[in-house]
Amino acid sequence: MGKLNPKQVENLTEPGTYEDGDGLRLVVKPTGRKSWLLRFQLAGRRREMGLGSFPEVSLKKARQEASTKRSQLSDGVDPLAARDIERAAQREAQRTNEAKQLKFETLAKEYCEAHGSIWSDKWRKGWLRKLELYAFDHIGKLSAEEIGTTQVLKVLQPIWATKTRTADEVRGQIEQILDAAKARNLRVGENPARWRGHLDNLLSRAEKKKARKSTHFEALRWQDVPALMAKLALNTTPASWAAQLLIMTSARAHMVRLARWDEFDLEAGTWSLPDERMKMRVAFVVPLADEVVKLVQSIPRVAGSPYLFPGQGKSGVMHENAIRTLLHAMGHKQITRHGFRSSFRDWAGECTHYPREVCEMALAHDERDQTEGAYSRSDFLDKRRTLMTDWTCFLTQPSKKNC
Repeated sequence: MGKLNPKQVENLTEPGTYEDGDGLRLVVKPTGRKSWLLRFQLAGRRREMGLGSFPEVSLKKARQEASTKRSQLSDGVDPLAARDIERAAQREAQRTNEAKQLKFETLAKEYCEAHGSIWSDKWRKGWLRKLELYAFDHIGKLSAEEIGTTQVLKVLQPIWATKTRTADEVRGQIEQILDAAKARNLRVGENPARWRGHLDNLLSRAEKKKARKSTHFEALRWQDVPALMAKLALNTTPASWAAQLLIMTSARAHMVRLARWDEFDLEAGTWSLPDERMKMRVAFVVPLADEVVKLVQSIPRVAGSPYLFPGQGKSGVMHENAIRTLLHAMGHKQITRHGFRSSFRDWAGECTHYPREVCEMALAHDERDQTEGAYSRSDFLDKRRTLMTDWTCFLTQPSKKNC
């Protein structure tokens, strides 16, 4: 039986400590504030633990709390440590609950902010613009865990047949954003925007392939590329170095323009691009022929810049039209930067006997279906290295590599 009673607790005004028994006491401050305190011993040490203020915590509730803490002590549990763990769990649960209220539109903008530092202004605006046009009206106000296959299809189906390329880009963006949300514990389960083994069963593959083939780029005949390379070799400007790297690696223009020194291992002869730098959001390693290594070694580093080809604009890299401007000045106004990938592919198909999948992988195209991908996970790095060495040899010594 405790020494205090409810009426007494309510009327106490004299500052001091009033014992109730078994370590429970009421502390009255000079300000008149009253609070409950539990004293106990653990491992020979005297400890004190606050149980709350009166009247929020009544005498009855304080006794119940004290009894619970004494039960923990009898079980060998430190009540203070247990309370800290409980409070941390409550804070985490509250944080998670608040985070799960974040809407897809907010998550998309946060993803763009987190990854967009290496994107050009044009790419960043276009990335968000596609979502504004095609996704936000359908799923922008939904949380990540509320988005399932049905919601993703509502975004994609209206534009899949008419704007398939754009639709697939939007699909990839949704997949990226939901993957990031899962990493933040904002959703669980499979990604409903995943293509292989999921949406490929629900949307037409033929439309996707047709969209890939529908865009054609003006390309220099592969027979004429060595002559252009010879002219570029005489031009010691960043745009020329970038153009040579573009042609010899068959990389996409943005991969070259945003190339960073820390992506290159010149001793190993590799250029490793993280997933956020790749169109399909899958990390990729480009094998470098000896001539490419020599080219990269010849490019002077600019202090304070992580890029091979720094610039003065907000992006920190050379202007996106620098290579095109150079090509125009050299009399190639109809040739696009992307077209050199077609030149390489035509050369590989007509002049070599490398397997098709190796040639396609050299362009970062992995066209194996889900079953093939499950059993063949190679990126053909060694075979691609040999292929790209032959290509570079053809570019720099065409007389040795004519087919």
